[in-house]
Amino acid sequence: MNEQRICEFLNQVIGNAGFDLSFQLCRGEIRHPDFENPEVVVKFSGPDVELLLANKGELLLALEQLTMEMLRMRPEEHSLLCFDANDYRMLRIEELRLSAQTAAERVKRSGLPYRFNPMTSRERRIIHLALRNETAVRSESSGVGPNRQVVIYPANMPSLPADGRQAPSPGPAPRRGKRR
Repeated sequence: MNEQRICEFLNQVIGNAGFDLSFQLCRGEIRHPDFENPEVVVKFSGPDVELLLANKGELLLALEQLTMEMLRMRPEEHSLLCFDANDYRMLRIEELRLSAQTAAERVKRSGLPYRFNPMTSRERRIIHLALRNETAVRSESSGVGPNRQVVIYPANMPSLPADGRQAPSPGPAPRRGKRR
């Protein structure tokens, strides 16, 4: 990974945006190796760090995505780079893990599927991994693009259409022709 290009790009973006931020590139820390194991972690600090973390870290994640695009990283390489501030990523992993377990318990009790709000591919992966040893439920991603979300089903329930409606039950074919 080209750390010099990352630094040059971030210095330019932060300077042009007028943010009061600094950052440090660190070797990946293995806090949650099952969920995230990056080679490089970019840690932000400074008075404007809360701007990066507003709205579920939207700006932090957007800056990370732009950096990956600048580096021309393939999607399968995205897990090698991680942006963080105030341990947001580690806290978010724990939040998603607990949400997955809570939703799984709800599905087990009710027998009904549970649909999470749309989330990034990294966050969906955390949900799937958190439930991988659950035998009474299964998880799958549903939807397209930014509307892609995780749905947790009872293990024996078929998947629902992406819009959440029940699939129509097969019934008699409609009659054709004139009625008398």
